[in-house]
Amino acid sequence: MSQTFRHPDILEIARREGKVTVEELAAHFGVTLQTIRRDLTELAEANKLERVHGGAILPSGTTNIGYDERRNLNEGAKLSIARACTDHIPEGCSVFLNIGTSTEAVARQLLRHRDLMVVTNNMNVANILVENPDCQVIVTGGTVRRADGGLIGNVTIDTIRQFKFDIAVIGCSAMDTDGDLLDFDTQEVGVSQTIITQSRKAFLVADHSKFSRTAPARIASMRSLSTVFTDLPLPSELAERCRGWDTGVVVAG
Repeated sequence: MSQTFRHPDILEIARREGKVTVEELAAHFGVTLQTIRRDLTELAEANKLERVHGGAILPSGTTNIGYDERRNLNEGAKLSIARACTDHIPEGCSVFLNIGTSTEAVARQLLRHRDLMVVTNNMNVANILVENPDCQVIVTGGTVRRADGGLIGNVTIDTIRQFKFDIAVIGCSAMDTDGDLLDFDTQEVGVSQTIITQSRKAFLVADHSKFSRTAPARIASMRSLSTVFTDLPLPSELAERCRGWDTGVVVAG
């Protein structure tokens, strides 16, 4: 396979997995390590990847990738994470689900739960859960973010402050090694911070691609979470921090 044809495939793997390694790509394409190193260097020079030791990751930036593209990334992992998360959500409780493709996966797994009250600032979540006749759905007000159907801003925050949720299920765009949850939209960050404050338990749903990504805005520390649901073990440093904070980690699948 020529270099021209490898590059799109390399980028697709990076988007799906969050990172790529030289050895895995060399085995995948049946070429030498040096050939893959050259590919990754050229993709990095084009600002399509960011080189790290042993491979490359999606480039750091101040904007997120498109919502439709995110919805298709790691679908199997998100399904496993959602199932594990909803196993920890009892019937007859109040739940907040925020913006994100992982929280939408959780909503689909709640379609058979009974006697729920779900508050959300995600219109996609509301449209999913309207199919559950045993679920009361409350949508916050706020400014509609057309890219993903999310509701953000002061009206959203004011609505959330009127509740005290049994459980909040949130997502994030990235997880830093120091345990900080990160996102791209500062208005969404303010909403997520309020959600955590107004909840007795806060669950994070995040697939492994978030381990190697970065974003500019800080939501909160993972010490404020009750449980993290993911599909692969956390990096050792982050796992150690969670143990010290008594933040539970559930690896799905």
